[in-house]
Amino acid sequence: MVTEKTLHKLAILGGQSFDDREGPPGMRKKPKYRRKFLASDTPAIFPVPFKGGRIMPLLSTMMTNACSYDCHYCPMRASRNMPRYAFSPEELADTFMALKRRNRAEGLFLTSGVPSSGVTGVDRMIATAEILRFKHHFGGYIHLKMLPGVEDSQLSRAAQIATRLSVNLEAATQRGLHAMAPEKSLESDLKPALEYAGKMARESFFERTDLIIDGVTTQFIVGASGESDMDVLAASHALQRRGLLRHTHFSAFKPVKDTPMDGVPSVSKTREHRLYQAEHLLREYQFGLDEIPSYDGNLALDEDPKTTWARRNLSQFPVEIMTADPRTLMRVPGIGPTWAKRLVEVRRKAHIRDFRDLTRLGRIRKSAAGWLALRGKRLGPEPVLATQLSLGLQHRGKRRVHPSMSMLPPCSFR
Repeated sequence: MVTEKTLHKLAILGGQSFDDREGPPGMRKKPKYRRKFLASDTPAIFPVPFKGGRIMPLLSTMMTNACSYDCHYCPMRASRNMPRYAFSPEELADTFMALKRRNRAEGLFLTSGVPSSGVTGVDRMIATAEILRFKHHFGGYIHLKMLPGVEDSQLSRAAQIATRLSVNLEAATQRGLHAMAPEKSLESDLKPALEYAGKMARESFFERTDLIIDGVTTQFIVGASGESDMDVLAASHALQRRGLLRHTHFSAFKPVKDTPMDGVPSVSKTREHRLYQAEHLLREYQFGLDEIPSYDGNLALDEDPKTTWARRNLSQFPVEIMTADPRTLMRVPGIGPTWAKRLVEVRRKAHIRDFRDLTRLGRIRKSAAGWLALRGKRLGPEPVLATQLSLGLQHRGKRRVHPSMSMLPPCSFR
């Protein structure tokens, strides 16, 4: 049974937003599925879209909002006077199972403040997962977010019982991390934990074992410490090239009231979205880091990075659809990997007459026509050069500050 006291804790400790997509998230603030979601009236439960279109109701919560760290952006910082709450492992596990029996939750995302040390916090999360796995025989999705100070033995145990692990770096450089969280260290604390977990996930994939089958993720807070978009992408790409990451999350910084950073300008969600698009090009479209277009280290805001790259490389267009390989096709704005592979499969058998025939192969944007040619004839208007566009693409000055009243840090639930 879920008591009113427990629901109150969930309302305080539960995530205010959650997005665990495999690719870049949509720009809509209120997706249709959220309005019809069964558990939308239950605190801390969110509809999470997974690859393939499946929607999972996920209980997303913290073990406690007590924290011994004094991060400058965080409302839970140790020096801040605020009510503190905590779940015991038994209470949280029993609550989750009660919600599952009512078809309210199918999976669990669990994170925590750092109550006395990272070791203590991770121990409590592992204990919760162990109760679910071995007492309640829950075999579904469990995502554990590892804390600063986690030990290798804890990572090994978490890998045995969790579906996915995350170790959030928060910043791309030590300089950037120090501006937000001066007590944390990338090189001696966060990166070693991420690399240890990532190596376990990589070995598990090749050896076909059941350790953290959904891999390892990380997250960066964008725009809080002066780091450029390319700083963040370079850090993410370096880890992904080594096979240590499933994917990366980005969170546009928003100041929280009554914290040392409550006067720092908020960051556009569009900037966050462009980073997801660029990361997707690196991870799924075989782009190199040096091919991602930027302006003084930052991505364009008014145009997606793939289209910006194409405008800078008009000599490579139009692409002939009857002979181009999948990698070349995927570089066309408006075309994705699935469509490109589908075209290569069917073009030898089917007689393609015009752009309308291309739309029957799957999802392709109308804007792609100008970048394509069929038997030497361009299928749409010729794109203009990047230099011919009047683009306000660079980051424009400081945005107004809108401090959040959230009692949770901006990096908790990704």
